[in-house]
Amino acid sequence: MAAQDKIKIFDVKSGKTIEVDKITKSDAEWQKILTPEQFRVMRLKGTETPFKETCPIPPEGENGFYQCAGCATDLFKYSAKFESGTGWPSFWEPVSELNIILKEDNSFGMKRTEVLCARCGAHLGHVFNDGPQPAGKRYCINAVALKLAELPVLSGTRPVLEKAAFAAGCFWGVEAAFQQAKGVVSAVSGYMGGKTKNPTYEEVCTGETGHAETVLVEYDPGKVSYEQLLSLFFAMHDPTTLDRQGPDSGSQYRSAIFYYTPEQGRAAENFKEKLRDSHKFRDPVVTEISPAGEFYKAEDYHQKYFEKRGVKPTCRIPL
Repeated sequence: MAAQDKIKIFDVKSGKTIEVDKITKSDAEWQKILTPEQFRVMRLKGTETPFKETCPIPPEGENGFYQCAGCATDLFKYSAKFESGTGWPSFWEPVSELNIILKEDNSFGMKRTEVLCARCGAHLGHVFNDGPQPAGKRYCINAVALKLAELPVLSGTRPVLEKAAFAAGCFWGVEAAFQQAKGVVSAVSGYMGGKTKNPTYEEVCTGETGHAETVLVEYDPGKVSYEQLLSLFFAMHDPTTLDRQGPDSGSQYRSAIFYYTPEQGRAAENFKEKLRDSHKFRDPVVTEISPAGEFYKAEDYHQKYFEKRGVKPTCRIPL
């Protein structure tokens, strides 16, 4: 195959961009590989009946992603799947823009954007601008065009956990929200971002320590992505109010993201920029993004505050 028939795609298992051959087959060859319904949808640009087909989901304890049913190119992570109510599998983002091709589709008197597999050219579905924020995309994909690939957690091994830190006002509700998120192993209330060592709650409340009420999150990146944690963070509070959340006022209640790695920092900045460009909020997003400093765990009576009292959190929790 000629060099110009090679393309670069992202490989999920290795986490790297690799070079592969483009795949070109005749209709007769595709008919030997695909089922009649797959051939109708993927090669003849058909659409499956809504609510008829379903995507397989990874078994409990495993993390999966979806590949092209024709050539096994990685397309969408299971963690990017959401229920849109349309009757077709929906995803808010592909594993990489390299792995898909977007093409204008004016068929049937409609103006749409078709989604194709970058490697074999298979018709996958269409993408619309009515998905969840901040990207606002809904990749509406035919289930028969997808097959599940699994990334199992090996028995006898513990997942490598990562840390993230967020400040979104009173830490009681923030902790409760993250506690309920899939893939989060622990969420602890505490203080970060200031100059005072080993601060007490009373000292932080004066606003003179520089610390914000912060929740330290430990999570399994195989079950929840940092971007998903960012999405939850921005959904649970108002990031446009400076040093305030509802009736709580002061720098200790500021909106802040404290990142532990350069990758987290870039992801947070990109998410904030996309949120700004989405015009979801009337006022500017004022969330502070800075490197994580030392985290000071808050007093015991602040931990699992609502759970200990048997009451529902009063803060907005989008779950």
